[in-house]
Amino acid sequence: MSKTSQITIREIELKDIDLIAKYWLESDPDFLVGMGVDLNKLPKRSDLTQMLSKQIETPITQKTAYALIWELNKTAIGHSNVSPLVYGQQATMHLHLWHSENRKKGLGTLLIKQSLPFYFERLALKALICEPYAFNPAPNKTLEKVGFTFIKKYKTIPGPLNSEQEVNRWELTREQYDAIYA
Repeated sequence: MSKTSQITIREIELKDIDLIAKYWLESDPDFLVGMGVDLNKLPKRSDLTQMLSKQIETPITQKTAYALIWELNKTAIGHSNVSPLVYGQQATMHLHLWHSENRKKGLGTLLIKQSLPFYFERLALKALICEPYAFNPAPNKTLEKVGFTFIKKYKTIPGPLNSEQEVNRWELTREQYDAIYA
């Protein structure tokens, strides 16, 4: 990433749905399995489109999921979402850089840092949780760098697209967020 590169974070819009669908449905199967996805659980494009459209249309205080688009130089390069979400309480964050050329360059750290205000301020969260696949080093290192606290390693099915797997549970409380980023 060059010094003139510009990172922006914004809420998902209808125009982004096709990009997210392409990521989930056209990514290399080995990549998806490497982050703990059960390929048999991938939704149909129409179901994914309907779910994301509903998410966008739901009022913020009633959302059970919420997504952000990550942009580099005004081009969408990934997304972060929280699901499940209990407005005013807590949410579980998921992180997705869509293309390999944007991974392992420090972008994740910057993108997460800039996403945190959306989650804590817009959703009034008391805690943000992230449970990446335990054997995927990139998100685990990044979460530690941005101030999340490691809670435990355990076996679970972390999301509707995942198989049972070992995950590392990381947490950032509102108090920690305020202390680090206020």
